[in-house]
Amino acid sequence: MQFRKHEIEGLIEFQPRIFEDERGIFYESYNKNLFSENGIPYDFVQDNFSKSKKGVIRGLHFQFSPHAQGKLVRVMTGKVLDVVVDIRKDSPTFGQYDKFILDAELGNMLYVPEGFAHGFHALEESIFVYKCTSFWNKAAESGIVWNDPTLNIDWECENPIVSSKDQILPTFLEYQKIFV
Repeated sequence: MQFRKHEIEGLIEFQPRIFEDERGIFYESYNKNLFSENGIPYDFVQDNFSKSKKGVIRGLHFQFSPHAQGKLVRVMTGKVLDVVVDIRKDSPTFGQYDKFILDAELGNMLYVPEGFAHGFHALEESIFVYKCTSFWNKAAESGIVWNDPTLNIDWECENPIVSSKDQILPTFLEYQKIFV
């Protein structure tokens, strides 16, 4: 398995070694020892699953401390544009975002640490799964509106399908005034 760190500290992308033969493919998607050796020493306590039609945008979601979640994200089928925003107030990359293509055929995964808002755009019909380092807590959940003008994220989507809940999330500037 290859581990690749990115410009924003804490983001780690994983590319498994895929074994393929006439029967299909096999790869190891999680190995606690390997992940720990490469900067992910956390126990995951919850797995989540979503199926999204092409054009769906979910996010940008996060939970406040003490219920903040680190997430190990990947797609089982399809392909997504995965987006993360650094909302760690003391981080030198506060307010910056990064984008990744997660592709079921590649099996690549991304570790999103606590302190990031997270979302994705389904480039194809996709099954998205992720492991969390903390349990879901309704009182701690929040987010930033997906089309925030300050962040100006190019979601690579003309007419997205977005839930009513995600359309009314605060802007990044509102988040800073209220929570930082």
